[in-house]
Amino acid sequence: MTAALRRVVDPELSMSIVDVGLVYGVVITQDLARVQVTMTSAACPVADVIIDEIETELDRVVPAGLLIQVELVWEPEWTPERMSESAKRFMGW
Repeated sequence: MTAALRRVVDPELSMSIVDVGLVYGVVITQDLARVQVTMTSAACPVADVIIDEIETELDRVVPAGLLIQVELVWEPEWTPERMSESAKRFMGW
């Protein structure tokens, strides 16, 4: 599933949501694939686009019949420290 999530790109940053640090958790059970994500800001204009892309990419890799649930969370608040080292370098931090 990580590979599928890496294919989802934050269109404002042109980086994977994994590298940006937007993925807070992934839980897979017998019936459900649940992903918790956040946005860099509550005013993010592309949140719906990102969530749709997550669902699309997961639908390609999870077994048929497994329910996909993407939950948008705000706690803990996103900070740049959540970014991967490569993303920080890309941003010049």
